[in-house]
Amino acid sequence: MEPIDLLLRFVAGGLIISGFSLVGDLFKPKSFSGIFSAAPSLAVTTIGLALFKQGAIYASIEARSMIFGAIAFFGYAYATCFILMHYKIGALAASTASIAIWLGIAMLLWTICLR
Repeated sequence: MEPIDLLLRFVAGGLIISGFSLVGDLFKPKSFSGIFSAAPSLAVTTIGLALFKQGAIYASIEARSMIFGAIAFFGYAYATCFILMHYKIGALAASTASIAIWLGIAMLLWTICLR
């Protein structure tokens, strides 16, 4: 990767993350700030750079993959919360057990939509 690409990623990522953090600070509770500053801002930066560097088709594939990853992560998070709320096991055991659900959803989406 060229130094100018690294600088562009650094500046664009920093500006977008800062913008999302500002939006997150406007909402209550303040825990939303972390949600808004992390994943969405990195996704927007990644898609923007992919569009700039590789073109629209490549960026659309990246965006679709991010959407499928988000769906799989939602299943993982839901399963982890369900296990923690209904069974008396620790967070490490619940999150480790839910990894199989994430993998299953991701592979199912890949098989159905991307093949």
